[in-house]
Amino acid sequence: MADRDTLPLPLEVRTRLAELELELSEGDITQKGYEKKRSKLIGAFLPQAPGKGMDPSVPHERRTPVTPGSSSRYHRRRSSGSRDERYRSDVHTEAVQAALAKQKERGKMAVPMPSKRRSLVVQSSMDAYTPPDTSSGSEGEGSMQGEGTPTSSQSSINMENWISRAIHGSTTSSTTSSSSTQSGGSGAASRLADVMGQTHLGKSGPIAHLSLKRKTRKVLGPPVPVTVENGNTGPGPVVRRSCEFGSGGSELVWQQPPLEKQENHSAPPDVTSYTTDSIQVERPQGSTTTSRSTPKYGNAELMETGDGVPVGGRVSAKIQQLVNTLKRPKRPPLREFFVDDFEELLEVQQPDPNQPKAEGAQMLAMRGEQLGVVTNWPLSLEAALQRWGTISPKAPCLTTMDTNGKPLYILTYGKLWTRSIKVAYNILHKLGSKQEPMLRPGDRVALVFPNNDPAAFMVAFYGCLLAEVVPVPIEVPLTRKDAGSQQIGFLLGSCGVTVALTSDACHKGLPKSPTGEIPQFKGWPKLLWFVSESKHISKPPRDWFPHIKDANNETAYIEYKTCKDGSVLGVTVMRIALLTHCQALTQSCGYTEAETIVNVLDFKKDVGLWHGILTSVMNMMHVISIPYSLMKVNPLSWIQKVCQYKAKVACVKSRDMHWALVAHRDQRDINLSSLRMLVVADGANPWSVSSCDAFLNVFQSKGLKPEVICPCASSPEALTVAIRRPTDDSNQPPGRGVLSMQGLSHGVIRVDSEEKLSVLTLQDVGTVMPGALMCVVKPDGVPQLCKTDEIGELCVGSIATGTSYYGLSGMTKNTFEVFPMNSVGALISEYPFTRTGLLGFVGPGGLCFIAGKMDGLMVVGGRRHNADDIVATALAVEPMKFVYRGRIAVFSISVLHDERIVVVAEQRPDSTEEDSFQWMSRVLQAIDGIHQVGVYCLALVPSNTLPKTPLGGIHLSESKQLFLEGSLHPCNVLMCPHTCVTNLPKPRQKQPEIGPASVMVGNLVSGKRIAQASGRDLGQMEDNDQARKFLFLSEVLQWRAQTTPDHVLYTLLNCRGTIASSLTCVQLHKRAEKIATMLAERGHLQDGEHIALVYPPGIDLIAAFYGCLYAGCVPITVRPPHPQNIATTLPTVKMIVEVSRSACMMTTAGICKLLRSKEASAAVDVRSWPPVLDTDDLPRKKPPLLYKPSNPDTLAYLDFSVSTTGMLAGVKMSHTATSAFCRSIKLQCELYPSREVAICLDPYCGLGFVLWCLCSVYSGHQSILIPPSELEVNPALWLLAVSQYKVRDTFCSYSVMELCTKGLGLQTESLKSRGLDLSRVRTCVVVAEERPRIALTQSFSKLFKDLGLHPRAVSTSFGCRVNLAVCLQPHRLGKLADQGTSGPDPTTVYVDMRALRHDRVRLVERGSPHSLPLMESGKILPGVRIIIANPETKGPLGDSHLGEIWVCSGHNASGYFTVYGDEALQSDHFTSRLSFGDTQTIWARTGYLGFLRRTELTDASGERHDALYVVGALDEAMELRGMRYHPIDIETSVIRTHKSITECAVFTWTNLLVVVVELDGSEQEALDLVPLVTNVVLEEHYLIVGVVVVVDIGVIPINSRGEKQRMHLRDGFLADQLDPIYVAYNM
Repeated sequence: MADRDTLPLPLEVRTRLAELELELSEGDITQKGYEKKRSKLIGAFLPQAPGKGMDPSVPHERRTPVTPGSSSRYHRRRSSGSRDERYRSDVHTEAVQAALAKQKERGKMAVPMPSKRRSLVVQSSMDAYTPPDTSSGSEGEGSMQGEGTPTSSQSSINMENWISRAIHGSTTSSTTSSSSTQSGGSGAASRLADVMGQTHLGKSGPIAHLSLKRKTRKVLGPPVPVTVENGNTGPGPVVRRSCEFGSGGSELVWQQPPLEKQENHSAPPDVTSYTTDSIQVERPQGSTTTSRSTPKYGNAELMETGDGVPVGGRVSAKIQQLVNTLKRPKRPPLREFFVDDFEELLEVQQPDPNQPKAEGAQMLAMRGEQLGVVTNWPLSLEAALQRWGTISPKAPCLTTMDTNGKPLYILTYGKLWTRSIKVAYNILHKLGSKQEPMLRPGDRVALVFPNNDPAAFMVAFYGCLLAEVVPVPIEVPLTRKDAGSQQIGFLLGSCGVTVALTSDACHKGLPKSPTGEIPQFKGWPKLLWFVSESKHISKPPRDWFPHIKDANNETAYIEYKTCKDGSVLGVTVMRIALLTHCQALTQSCGYTEAETIVNVLDFKKDVGLWHGILTSVMNMMHVISIPYSLMKVNPLSWIQKVCQYKAKVACVKSRDMHWALVAHRDQRDINLSSLRMLVVADGANPWSVSSCDAFLNVFQSKGLKPEVICPCASSPEALTVAIRRPTDDSNQPPGRGVLSMQGLSHGVIRVDSEEKLSVLTLQDVGTVMPGALMCVVKPDGVPQLCKTDEIGELCVGSIATGTSYYGLSGMTKNTFEVFPMNSVGALISEYPFTRTGLLGFVGPGGLCFIAGKMDGLMVVGGRRHNADDIVATALAVEPMKFVYRGRIAVFSISVLHDERIVVVAEQRPDSTEEDSFQWMSRVLQAIDGIHQVGVYCLALVPSNTLPKTPLGGIHLSESKQLFLEGSLHPCNVLMCPHTCVTNLPKPRQKQPEIGPASVMVGNLVSGKRIAQASGRDLGQMEDNDQARKFLFLSEVLQWRAQTTPDHVLYTLLNCRGTIASSLTCVQLHKRAEKIATMLAERGHLQDGEHIALVYPPGIDLIAAFYGCLYAGCVPITVRPPHPQNIATTLPTVKMIVEVSRSACMMTTAGICKLLRSKEASAAVDVRSWPPVLDTDDLPRKKPPLLYKPSNPDTLAYLDFSVSTTGMLAGVKMSHTATSAFCRSIKLQCELYPSREVAICLDPYCGLGFVLWCLCSVYSGHQSILIPPSELEVNPALWLLAVSQYKVRDTFCSYSVMELCTKGLGLQTESLKSRGLDLSRVRTCVVVAEERPRIALTQSFSKLFKDLGLHPRAVSTSFGCRVNLAVCLQPHRLGKLADQGTSGPDPTTVYVDMRALRHDRVRLVERGSPHSLPLMESGKILPGVRIIIANPETKGPLGDSHLGEIWVCSGHNASGYFTVYGDEALQSDHFTSRLSFGDTQTIWARTGYLGFLRRTELTDASGERHDALYVVGALDEAMELRGMRYHPIDIETSVIRTHKSITECAVFTWTNLLVVVVELDGSEQEALDLVPLVTNVVLEEHYLIVGVVVVVDIGVIPINSRGEKQRMHLRDGFLADQLDPIYVAYNM
């Protein structure tokens, strides 16, 4: 003790050390404990030697590896007497509660509870409900044992104090399971809310969470409750189309144009919000005052907002809550690495340098005791049966029970013997013909017997053994689609089974076809069903006798085994293995003749078969078989039978012990003193220890001796692996291991870390079987021996194991022919070993410990977790109260290159939404605290809905399958991707931009040209264009009216395809004159005033337009309000009229009436309309003189349109631009008076308006006008018109194309018979302002190919606000023909989606991962120049670089039209210059990202053609994790995930990605979509979805061009107005 004196220690430390020494000398503390405590005390005062601050005198084995020598570690304890605190088997519940309490102390955090429509909340009454017949399974996978409830002092515990007490009243109560928490459990769930605390206090109680109610508020004055009818009363599709200019009334806010950061007043106003009351605009010094009031979505109103984010509304509060939750640090920071170019490297889990490693010596193989050869052991099992059947035929062999627990039937050995002979004879001689018997020795036969008829099974089994055919016992197929029964069918097929033996009752119960045949089950071979009961079969002749051989290497039977993935394998067991196994069991269990054994297990396989059917016969024992159906009615039945028959042995599962505990209170006279052995078949389950302890605790007083409990470990491949021997010496206590969960997850054994919580208590399963060798090998890779303190897979070398998987030689080799090696690579035995599928280790004294199964292993982030342990933790959260024991499934799915844990549980029918949410939050916290692993998804399903195995357990693989295909139909889902997914690529740091000059130099050096392209030059194009000599369209019309008065310019079709009206040049001219007169007379308008034209698509609109030009006024075309949907469409009309400062409106009489109707006055203030002129009634006289504009740069018309982001932008088109535009289109499309063009577009803005109203007048061709709204009545209208008028060129929109594709998909044959022929069409152009929708155009082309449509005819155009048409028309088909039409369309390229996120273009092969097809946007129009520029630095970019498309052209618009006349503040959208290179040219910025690429195609002049690829709008793109995502890419992925998703839209909100999906299916499917959507976005885009919103069809607003209005959707969502079916907030 010298060191103590030489150290300057404080007094209290010295006194404490003296006390320790005293304790050591008294024997109150072990040497080890003394050293540990002492080193702790003086550690702080020692000089820091290399020993890391430990006392140098203390050896470094503070965490000694477990070696057989260090058995003091495994405190062997007596079960009686004082119980060591650590072994209390309620440790798990306590641990879980402690873990949860710890989370609670950390401060409350609210998790937003999902919102559900009321129709989704299942309210089932308790009376109507019967508990599931399978509250727990008896298969290993189903019978999830957790905690018992044995104490009688169960007190009901209210929610508040559940933390402070162990779940069941008294402190000694032995409730439950055995793995427990680590207090330092940081990580995901700990930050998850303690939900009780926050979310649900006060008024927003449970009910508020169940349905999203619509909240309303009046616009002006004090808040008065107002009821607002839902405006969506019109027919489905119409409602959706009618969202053109936004969502109805929303507040008018002047906002910067999409690309601008600076102060700038000439930006288009934002339509996302607009009010019903009129706007007062004062213009003193260019400042504005707008009256702010409440925006609306549809017609529901919203609270005042600060920055566009609603304050009221529960959704918003929830999202805010979610954002706050996610702001907390929740995962280890991602490691730094360099992003090489754009390659997004997924984070690879790096091993933690501090993780525990195995340090022990290499283990040695353990040898079981010698298998003693007893003189009277039979030479085969059949020989044993013959012996007992002849010498003691009256001895009882098997007693079966009915459901009341009365003995139903006693099978004696004599009957078993004679009946088995009878079965053997019939199998061999009565099936098939004499010459051609169906079965020969060695053939396989299925045994299909119900669980309540062991006697018939036993006779059939021994009959097969005697006949030398191979029995394959399987479950009774209940229905044709039983979970897993298909896989059993595959097994039968692969075994070549043609005959199935069954009992009479079972045969009658099988499903039958009307003819009485048993149908073929799905996946099953054709079987002959043979009833093997003796009254149905004939007696063998006197002289026939089965040949009884000694046990040999022939197959005795095949036991089926279900794998992790659901496939079923057959394990073959040879006759010699069968016999040796029976001998080994007899020896280790000490079986003697005529003992009575009670069997509760399934007698068809595993422990139940080995003890209850095989070994029992070898020893002439009497088996009392308890059927599962009786256990369900009376869980105590097995204990009663033990008392009644004074049974010596009972075979049970921990489930049966648990049930007995729950039910034992009613029983007085139980005496278990006759039991010498209680075999616990699933003793290898980590939580069986708690059932054993609890059972002993209660029944010790009823005569149960502690040493009687014998857990065993078994597997289908290795049969019995180990079993605890029954001892007479009650002083030799069983082995216990209290292991650190943390250590186990790294595969090493660390005895009880000081944390009492995060431990797993294991009981030993006894020693190796007699005559067997056992070793532990590494679970994967080469079978190398483990170290003594390492967890591995147990392997057994013995005669008594299975020999193969039937018919699968490869898998057999890996499992049954394993040669373990030591560290230097030498084999430890020349005989092969069999892998058991069990994970564990051999502890001191040769005791085996099992820590889990290979099948339940989940490797998450490099750490191993066992499904069973996680189930135990989940069950311990609120035992018995919320989820059924045994009705919980844990599995892992692979998402983004790692396993993710999914927990699915059946909830009780009486639990409320609140309960389930609370339970889920707690389970997450508990699993995180104890296992330090995040749960990816937790789903609750209604009780009794998970697929079952035949004995009532959960069918795991089937459940997983349902989860993955989205047909599990959960009633609650909680996804936690934010906390689990830690391997995302590092967010991209914006690098300092390289200057534009360096970019240019870099491109020159690398030989890349600057990305620029242009259409043909307008000036040099010689053509006989007469219209060129006129500066104004009005003059062109007058000239045509004089030269070709009767030439038809316009033909309008109605929905029946007949001509509704037409206009010749002179008719149009005359109509326009009359309208000009009317404007002058009735309107008293000055030239230059603005006039709103509110007309349906048609001829009136065209006449009114030219009338305005004749009168010198500026027309604005406005879509009329929808009569069925005035509330949402009229405010938009009002807004455009006001923003455009229209002095008057022109319209038809019908619309006039609509504007003054009651509905209209409810939607807007009708008194503030400007004067309305009705053009149906025109004056007779001609105007004195037509207006002739003086300057071609004055305004010709205004073009107003709503962008997809909800901006209302009006652009100014001058006369010069208008004429240049028409000329450019005329040249590109080769339009002449003799041509006809079919147009199916909305005529209100962009290219649609120009083609509808202007081009025919300029070029003289005839336009066949087809209003898109007519297609809703008759989808074939457009194509029939194209065919009928033999049109060569036609224009449509995406919505028209989609209508045709969806509406006519099944009618192509009938259209063909009606003579529809599209072979004359050479160009069909989709007019669009977005990235071409390649999937839609391809399906359209494919669909109508049979009707003659040339695949290359379909192309797209591209226009935007600054230039209404940049590209238009594909190459002429004629020019393409000589280049051969083989190979893919030359205008489609595939780019890497990951590179695109980093604003780079990388071309890849078709079909390569992450590839995205992009289609060229059409040929650049004549007179148009394009350059690709960096939107930030405004420098030019090189070929194939992604940048903003800038355009320079004579037909660019001349600016945004705004309410301020301040042209000096002109937005730089229209007047940008490059910062480097050509700095003189003035460009307009389109606001779209794209790239240029030289194609191999040449155009007419022999030049190589430059293709423009549009990727997406800058203001639609989402910046997430430093990368740029285009919504359409994410939406495309989401739509593919499930057949019920019809449409999808995504947007961001405070860095959260919100995904809205429309569900076409029952509301029950809504929750299936949440995991699927989250998975696909993670896998394909490396993004975590924050919120998933499931809505009805038609909720996502779409404008007339078929574009999604994502910003309106976002506003509606934030204002809580979508009435969603379900909203999930991912944690």
